[in-house]
Amino acid sequence: MSTNSSNTNMPEVAEMPSVWRFPQVTMRFWPVFLRNLLVWKKLAIPSLVGNIAEPLMWLLAFGYGMGSLVGQVNMNGQVVPYILFLASGSICMSAMNAASFEALYSAFSRMHVQKTWDGIMNAPVSLDDIVFAEMLWAAFKSLFTVSAILLVMLALGISHSPYLLLAWPLLGLVGMSFACVALIFNALAKGYDFFTYYFTLFLTPTMFLSGVFFPREQLPVPLQYLSEILPLTNAVELIRPLFLGQLPLDPWRPILVLLLMSVFSFWLALVLTRKRFGQS
Repeated sequence: MSTNSSNTNMPEVAEMPSVWRFPQVTMRFWPVFLRNLLVWKKLAIPSLVGNIAEPLMWLLAFGYGMGSLVGQVNMNGQVVPYILFLASGSICMSAMNAASFEALYSAFSRMHVQKTWDGIMNAPVSLDDIVFAEMLWAAFKSLFTVSAILLVMLALGISHSPYLLLAWPLLGLVGMSFACVALIFNALAKGYDFFTYYFTLFLTPTMFLSGVFFPREQLPVPLQYLSEILPLTNAVELIRPLFLGQLPLDPWRPILVLLLMSVFSFWLALVLTRKRFGQS
C-alpha cells in the first residue's frame, strides 16, 4: 500500500517536445518581421546600393563587354542577344545572393552576436516564429533587391516583356528557397568564417552550372544531369522565357522543385536551430 501511494504522489515529469516536430508558427512572427524592417529602414539606401552594385557590374561587364564578343546565343533553336540571355539568368543569381547574405550574416549577427533572438524569446514569441520571420525577411530583402535591378534593366531597354510582371512573384519564391537553405548553415555556424563553405562549395558551383552565363548544353553530359537538380537551374528555367516574351513550357516542375526545397530546408533549419538553443 505504501509503495502504491508513493508512486501515486510522485510528480509527473513533463516530456520535452521533440526537435523534429513540425513547425509551430503563429502570427507572432509578424512583430519580429516588422522589427527587422524598422531597423533596416535606417540603412535602406546604403543597403540597396550594396545589393544592386555587384549584380549590375556583372551585367555591364559581361553583358556589354563579353556580349560584344559573343554576340548572340543559340538557345534551343532560338537566337537571342547575349545581354538578354545574361540578364535573365543574373536576376535569379541576384535573388539567390541577396537572400543568402541576409539569412547568413545578418541573421547570424542577430542570433549569436547581438543575442537579439534571446531577447525576443523573453516575450511570448517562440523560436519557430523567429526563424520563420527571418526566412520571410530574407526573402523580402531579396525581392526588394531584384525589383530595383529589374527597374534598371527596364531603363536600359534590355527587355520590355509584359511577362516580367509574372517574374516578380516567382523571384520572391526563389529568394525564399535560398533563404531556407542558408538558415541551415546559419544554425550550424560557430562564426562568420563558416559561411565560406556555403559560398565556396554550394553557391559558386551553382552559379556556373545553372545556365546563368552560358547554355547548360555546353556542359559535359554528367554535369548537365547534375545541374538539373540545382535550385538556381529551376529558377532560370522559370524566369528566362519571361524575359524573352514567352511563358515557360513546363512551369509546374520547377515551381514544385523550389516549393519542396523551401519546405524541407526550412524544416531542417528549424530542427537544427532548436538543437542549437537546446529545445529538446
